[in-house]
Amino acid sequence: MVDYLANTEINSQRIAAVESCFGASGQPLALPGRVLLGEGVLTKECRKKAKPRIFFLFNDILVYGSIVLHKRKYRSQHIIPLEEVTLEPLPETARAKNRWMIRTAKKSFVVSAASSTERQEWISHIEECVRRQLLATGRQPSTEHAAPWIPDQATDICMRCTQTRFSALTRRHHCRKCGFVVCAECSRERFLLPRLSPKPLRVCSLCYRQLAARKREEDEPRAGAPGQPAHAAGAGCGASSGDEEDSDEDKEGSGAGDWPSRVEFYASGASWSAFHS
Repeated sequence: MVDYLANTEINSQRIAAVESCFGASGQPLALPGRVLLGEGVLTKECRKKAKPRIFFLFNDILVYGSIVLHKRKYRSQHIIPLEEVTLEPLPETARAKNRWMIRTAKKSFVVSAASSTERQEWISHIEECVRRQLLATGRQPSTEHAAPWIPDQATDICMRCTQTRFSALTRRHHCRKCGFVVCAECSRERFLLPRLSPKPLRVCSLCYRQLAARKREEDEPRAGAPGQPAHAAGAGCGASSGDEEDSDEDKEGSGAGDWPSRVEFYASGASWSAFHS
């Protein structure tokens, strides 16, 4: 770790450069004691396809965004507090290498590096930052994580009814509880998932039944208490009316700065990550 860089001029310049690349669309990143430890381009598995994303590792947060012009302009900034992060290395396959999952209570997703060396560097640096953050804050490691969304191309049929076949007219949806790819008929319900959103979110039929049953069990003791109104079993949930936006990932990186394929993206064989020392 490079704690000695905190509050130094070179660290301030590095953070200012990151802020400048995100421009007015990004949040200020400079804070007393915050250190930029490393940066690099990783492939993030999004709903429709894998896309390159710029990642910045600070001693207390992980920041990533879409690439418009590399090292000049980024957008769609996301900030993840490191004390909420859990990492899960993923097994190698013939078509998927150097991958790991970043899990948080609000969002979980898979990323991959250009090489096994870069993957190990990212994992070891992030895990050390998480360990130090938990030690500093006195918090326990996170145990509740959002389900990662299964990519659209993983299935051609609804993963609940296994009958509906997706097409240009029959679109895919994602259950916010389990991450399965489901049809509209199997995801008509919404349920309040406070960790993810203040508004009820789309869930599949199976998750809805499980969530509603759990809510009824929780509400039963309160329903009979003096002076306490009975809570309807469906409070915070209901049928989905209209079609909400499935993911902001589909809108990210759709400009000229997106690389069309993994092969072209990593063609140079160069190291895409750098960690400061």
